[in-house]
Amino acid sequence: MDALAVPADRQKGWYLSLMAPNTKGPKFAWLDPSRLYCNSQALAECVKDLLSPFHNDTIDLVAGIDAMGFILGASVATSLGKGFLAIRKAGHLCIETQSQPYSDYSGREKTMEVRLDVLKPGLRVLIVDQWIETGGTMKAAIELVEKLGATVVGVAAVAIENSEGGKWIKENYRFSHCIPEELQSQIDQQHLDSFKGFKS
Repeated sequence: MDALAVPADRQKGWYLSLMAPNTKGPKFAWLDPSRLYCNSQALAECVKDLLSPFHNDTIDLVAGIDAMGFILGASVATSLGKGFLAIRKAGHLCIETQSQPYSDYSGREKTMEVRLDVLKPGLRVLIVDQWIETGGTMKAAIELVEKLGATVVGVAAVAIENSEGGKWIKENYRFSHCIPEELQSQIDQQHLDSFKGFKS
């Protein structure tokens, strides 16, 4: 499907077919969801779907995880008319920070950090990332936000895989994702039928 095309007859989650498969091998994630951000209608509908479960919730701030969570998180924040807080990989902020170690989807040990002058008790935060595969990155972001006294209203991502960490997030926090139930098994097997006809 052309990255900028908008079908006249759009089913829920139609924009997921815009995602691209990995063509570079095992050192990379199994797909690239960011292709759907190139399509303004796809991005708008993705954000709308992510916010749907939180319509009755008070959200004071949206936090996005470095780096792809910045795109989706900023879009969500703009849609809500709220501010955006960047949760950064360690070493990028030139101010005092709180840090949190974690293992990412590839098993690499990393550290994330956040500025100290925004999060505080009583602040209600929605945390956004592009994809939750093992759940390690999102769990660390949750711990970081809560360590500074803020409340995690919920978690949002294009997809949450049913890994051990993904299930932990679903069991312990309100969440939203864009994957229809009939596609969840494909997400968990890390292969989408829509990849069959994909042309780069």
